[in-house]
Amino acid sequence: MQREKAERKAGNAKAVALLSGGLDSTLAVLVLLRLGIDVTAITFLTHFGCDITDNSSCSRDPMPVAREFGFKVKLSHLADKFLDIVKNPAFGHGKNMNPCIDCRILMLKEAKVFMDLIGADFLVTGEVLGQRPMSQRRECFPLVDREAGVEGLVLRPLSAKLLPPTVPELKGLVDREALYGFRGRTRKPQMALAAEFGLTDYPSPAGGCLLTEPSYAFRLRDLLLHNPSPGVKDLHLLRIGRHFRTSPECKVIVGRNREENDRIVSLAAADDTLLKVEGVGSPVTIVTGTASGADIITAASLTARYSDAKHLPEVETTVWSIGGAPYRLASPPAPEDLIERLRIADSKRADKRLRARDRGRAPAQPVP
Repeated sequence: MQREKAERKAGNAKAVALLSGGLDSTLAVLVLLRLGIDVTAITFLTHFGCDITDNSSCSRDPMPVAREFGFKVKLSHLADKFLDIVKNPAFGHGKNMNPCIDCRILMLKEAKVFMDLIGADFLVTGEVLGQRPMSQRRECFPLVDREAGVEGLVLRPLSAKLLPPTVPELKGLVDREALYGFRGRTRKPQMALAAEFGLTDYPSPAGGCLLTEPSYAFRLRDLLLHNPSPGVKDLHLLRIGRHFRTSPECKVIVGRNREENDRIVSLAAADDTLLKVEGVGSPVTIVTGTASGADIITAASLTARYSDAKHLPEVETTVWSIGGAPYRLASPPAPEDLIERLRIADSKRADKRLRARDRGRAPAQPVP
C-alpha cells in the first residue's frame, strides 16, 4: 500500500541519474523506476575508468540493464575536463591520483546541464553514506552539491533516510519512506535489494577507478611530470606493459603478453619506435617521446631481457616504426641494476630515485 501511494505521488516527475554501471547506481535507478519516476540515466566516460570502456570489475555496460528495465541512457565523455581536474583538483587527491570530490562536482555540473536540457526535476546518484572515504562522507555531500550548483536537487535513494530531505522529497515528487538508509562499505543490503528487483548480473566489489590504484597513479604522476599535456595514446599506454623512463623526454614500455603486444602495436604512432626479438617468444616494446640512439639501445636491451633469449650474451632485436624500414640491433640483455634504475614503479625507492633523477642528481644511463 505504501509503495502504491509513493507511485501515485510521483506522477510525471522526471529525474536524471548518474549511472556508472555499478551495483549502487543501478539500484538507485531501479528504486525510482519502481516509484513511477521517469528516469534518464547519464553515464560519464573518462580516460581512467572506472567506466564501461575498460571492462573493469567495478562497472558494466549499462545498456542491457536499461533495455531490461526500460529506461534511457545517454553516454557523455568528459575528456579534457576530467584530465584538468586530475592534474589540478581544487579539493586535492585521495591517497593516490584520485580527485574524488572534484570528480563528483564535475559530473553533477554536467548532469545538471543535461537535466535542464530535458526538463527533468532532480538528479539521482547511487552514493552510499560512508562507503567511500573521500567523497561519500556526510560532510562531503552538501559541499559537493553546493560547488556543483545543485543544492537540494540530488537525491541519494540508497542512503536518503540518513540525510536531510531533498527538494523532490519536500515537493512530494518522491516518498521519503519508500527510500533506504544504507550505510558503510558492506554490500549485503544492496545485494538483498538486487535480488528483490531480480537483478543478478552486476559487478563484484572493486577498489574504484584506475586513479586509486597505486601502480597506475605512479605511472600517471611520472607522465604528467614529464608531459603536462599527454595525448590519448599516452594515457592508454599507462594501462599496459612494464614502464621505464630512460630520459625526461623518452619512455620505454615493454609488453607482458600477446594481448599487450597487440595493443602496443595498435597504439603506436608514426614517431614511435617498436622493437621485438624475432624467432623466440618476445615482448613488443614501444619507445615514445624524443628518443636518442642511446635510448633505442637501452630499449633493445630491455626487449632482449624479457624475451626467451634472455640467457644469451647478445641478442639481435628488430627495430622498426610505422611505415619505416626495419633494421637489426644487437645488444646484451639488460642487467637487473639497469632495470631497477629505470623502472617506473610504485615504491618508496622508485619515488626517491625519480625525484633525484628529475633534479639532475642521478640521470638515467643507457646500456653501454
